[in-house]
Formats: sequence, structure tokens, C-alpha cells
Amino acid sequence: MNAPVTVPLTSITRRPRRDIDPVRLREVDQMLADAGFDLGDDGPAGAKLGLRRDLLIEYLHAINDRCKQLWKPHLAALAKRMRLSLAEVFEVASFYHHFRVVGDVNDETPPTAPRAIVRVCNGLSCEMRGAKNLREEIAASVGDDVLVLDAPCVGRCDTAPAVTVDQHELLVGGSIGASDVIHVLSQNNQNHSLAQTKRPARAKADYAVLRECVSGARDVESVISTLETSGLRGLGGAGFPAGRKWRIVKNEAAPRLMAVNIDEGEPGTFKDRHYLETHPHQFIEGMLIAAWAVGIDAIYVYLRDEYHAIRAELTQLLNELKANPPIDSSVWRLPRIELRRGAGAYICGEESAMIESIEGKRGMPRLRPPYVAQVGLFGRPTLEHNMETLYWVPALLAKGADWFLSHGANGRKGLRSFSVSGRVKQPGVKLAPAGITLQALIDEYCGGMEDGHTLYGYLPGGASGGILPASLANVPLDFDTLQPHGCFIGSAAVIVLSETDRAADAARNMMSFFAHENCGQCTPCRAGTVKARELIESDAWDRELLADLSQVLRDASICGLGQAAPNPIDCVVKYFPHELTDAGVTK
Repeated sequence: MNAPVTVPLTSITRRPRRDIDPVRLREVDQMLADAGFDLGDDGPAGAKLGLRRDLLIEYLHAINDRCKQLWKPHLAALAKRMRLSLAEVFEVASFYHHFRVVGDVNDETPPTAPRAIVRVCNGLSCEMRGAKNLREEIAASVGDDVLVLDAPCVGRCDTAPAVTVDQHELLVGGSIGASDVIHVLSQNNQNHSLAQTKRPARAKADYAVLRECVSGARDVESVISTLETSGLRGLGGAGFPAGRKWRIVKNEAAPRLMAVNIDEGEPGTFKDRHYLETHPHQFIEGMLIAAWAVGIDAIYVYLRDEYHAIRAELTQLLNELKANPPIDSSVWRLPRIELRRGAGAYICGEESAMIESIEGKRGMPRLRPPYVAQVGLFGRPTLEHNMETLYWVPALLAKGADWFLSHGANGRKGLRSFSVSGRVKQPGVKLAPAGITLQALIDEYCGGMEDGHTLYGYLPGGASGGILPASLANVPLDFDTLQPHGCFIGSAAVIVLSETDRAADAARNMMSFFAHENCGQCTPCRAGTVKARELIESDAWDRELLADLSQVLRDASICGLGQAAPNPIDCVVKYFPHELTDAGVTK
């Protein structure tokens, strides 16, 4: 046995304590003040007492928006102002894809920031429309002062390929080309939106159902019972019954909070974006009805960072709501509403990861129990809902549960909003009966397949929902109908493949997405998604090894990302073995 080694303390060289450059402190103060944040009074050790720990991500956005990067001396200054360690600020800043952390903490001058950052979506729908070639064309056409990046799905699958410049989406009449991006960059201004495609007209505010609730014309029990009778379920992917969730949270001790999930990062999904552009007041009314019924003290709306224009519009609407509430404050006071901005992390669509992000932390899923309905945001019982679920509440109450249940097909009940993209003539959000088949959805709502294309397969629920062949195009699309086939509907993001596409390529796209977007918290998902991507790079798949890896991911991953990540691979092996070398047997 080796003898212990004694190291005298005097021999340990300690790094000198960092002094924060006052210039950097003033720069950070100015950027936060310009963004509208109240720094408050001076506190001990250089702190600013008006800064809130839960707003760390918002402060990082303010700096990143101004500088197009997060320079580490600025992070150190922000940490000092917030009385946090630099490590605590850095771990949050480095977690989110939209933050560019650069330089060294001891730098005297920052690296030159790019003039613009162009992101080209590499989601499946955009890849099918030539996004890879588009990215290469753009990169070859711009100077070194423009940073061109791949980006996961940005929620514009119906107008693929999608491109953003400095968070501003490019909207054009047809397909985007490199020349469109060059034109925008030549304008040298902050308004990068090409307005050749107009946004849909916005429905006007009404709030009649909310007034009925607050006035006593409707009571809480009847409202919740209507939701339960209608069978309305969570429409973000998990499908938990909405009425039951309201009842569970209402029975928890006050104060109770609400978190609204509009992260919408599932590839192929853009329904929430559609309804926010066309009927934002219906969503807001549903949100307020939920707050009234459950007894909510404060609402936190978490909106994905890619929806820049929607964020501006929603900010305006919420400010107008606060200035002119639809209900007199002597009758019912609106809960406090805060709009929070995501920062490019798919995992924050998971409810507990979103809550962590709202609290200003890395978006890492929590272990459960306890569930967020019991111990959620800031440790309080939390009603967490997808935006579309709340959107349906006013219509359900106004028209009744029987109206909702009168819709449906193939023995299913209700309505579903399908985000349809891929090889169809008319992609977009299609409101159709729950239980409709893919074939009927294409024929009756999408104008059929594109000319010259034949249905080959489809993804019924985005990246996580698996891949089905054309032979199963008559399976009802709804909750619980696809599980026997190894798939699920999730957020109802339908991506249609033709004979020009390969399911194996779709699986590779999905696995690259999961490998990029996993949060890194649990080893099975962190290492398993990367390993799975490597194993399917060629057409010779080791099916036995992939099956073992799939089982580990399902059994040992903390959250649904890792548990559902194997679905595309498993479906290729099951339904498309002809695409693999020797039916997938490795030589």
C-alpha cells in the first residue's frame, strides 16, 4: 500500500480573486436598462437589488440580442450584479442553443461579433425541401461576417424550407432561396421579415364566456364538469385529461400558479403558432377562465424564442389586457401574467424542464414524484397546459360538450388540429375530426399528394411518434389508436413521405435531432441517442444491438425524450426493412 503524500498548504498556488472591470458592469447595466429591466438600488458586493434570479435567462437575452454573443466578462459582470457565481450564470448561458458564449473571462476586448446570424432549419420537412443545399448556397454567398448555422425545427414546416435572420423569420411567397437571404442582409436593418406573405387576419377580442364565469352565470363546478364530459385532453403531446388536471390543482393549497407551454419544438408542429397568429384572444380568454376556475395567483407564459413576431404581438396584447381588463377589478382581479422567452431548447417542452427554465435555470426535467400539480413552479402547485388546450376552453363552454363530442370519425370523439407538412399539395394546420385516417386527411383536407408523388409513409406525431408505411394509412389518428403499431399521435404533427423519400433517412434526421437536443442529464439518453445515430449512419443496421439500445433508452431515461427517441428506428426495422442492407443484418 502506498504511503499517503502530504502537500503543504503553502505550496498551493491560489488564483487571484477576479476584480470585475467597472466598464463591463456599466455596459451590462446599460443593456439591461435599455431592455426595460429595473435594476433597483445598489446592494452589497456590487449587487443590484432589483434583479431577480428567475429572470436570469431574460437578462441573458438582453445582452445576447444587443451583442449577438455573450462575452464572458459580461457574464461575470452580470453574475456580480445578481450575487451569483460565474459558474451558475455560465451553466445556464451555455445550456441554451441561442446563446453564443465567447471569449475568456480575462479578455480585455470582445471577439468581433457577426453582422448577422442566419439559421437554416434542418428539420425533416425542411430537409425534404432542400434545406441542406440552401444552407450551403447561403454559406457560399455571404461573407465571413455572417454566421450561418443549422437549426432544429423552427415551426414553419408548412412553408419549408425555413430560414431566420437574427431570430426574425423570413416570410416569402414561395420557397426561400439564397438570393432572398442576401437581399435581406443587404438592407442592413433590424426588420428582416420579408412581407410578401401576409399574416392571417386576427380575430377580435370578446371574452364573453369569461364574463359569464366571473358574473356567476357559470360556476366552477359546471365549467370543470363540461371539460370532463367533453373529454378534452392535453394537446401538447401527453394527452392528460384537462378537467381532471384542473380539479387536481384546485384541490391543492394556495397560492397556485399556472405555466403555459408554447415551446412547440416537436419537429413538424406549428398549430400553436397558427392559433396565436389568428385567434390569440381565444387563447388568452381560455387561460383566464382556467385561472378563475382553479384559483391561480400568477400565470407564466413560456413562448419559444423562434416566434419573434408572435412574442411582440403577444406582449402588446397582454399589455392592453392589463391596461383595459375585460372584467372590472372590483369583481375579479386579473392574475399577474409574465411572458417568458425560451432560448432554443427542445427539452423545455417537457413540463418540468419548462418550469426549471422559467425559474432561470437549465431546462432539465425533474424526477417525479412530486408532480408539478403538487410541487411545481417556485415550489407551488402548478397548472401546466399546452396553449392549444386552453384555446379550446371558451368554445367548449360556449357550445357545450355535446358539440365537441358530435365531431369525430371511426368511433373517436372530438376535434384535432393536425400540423401537416411534407409531400402534400396544401400543407398547414387542418382542423379535422379526431380519428380521421391519414388517407382521408390528405384527400379531404390537403388537396391530395403533390403531383408526381405517391404516398410511401408518414410520421403521425412528429419526431417522437414513429413512422408508419402507406399500408397503414387507414388507421384512425387519435390518442391511444396508434400504440398497437408502435407509434403515438403526440402533438398531431403529420409529416407525409412519398416514394422519393426513405424512412431510414427520416430516422437519421430524427436521431440527429434527439442527439442534439437531449439535455445531457441522464446517461442512457445522453449517450444512447448519440450511439443510435452512429449505428444507423449506413444502411447495414445491427438490429440486435439497436433493439438492446432501444430498450435501455425506454427503461432508463428520465423523461419522454429518451423514452420515445427509439421509435423512428424501431419503425424502420419493423415496417421498412427493405431499405436496409440484407434486411438489416450486419455482415
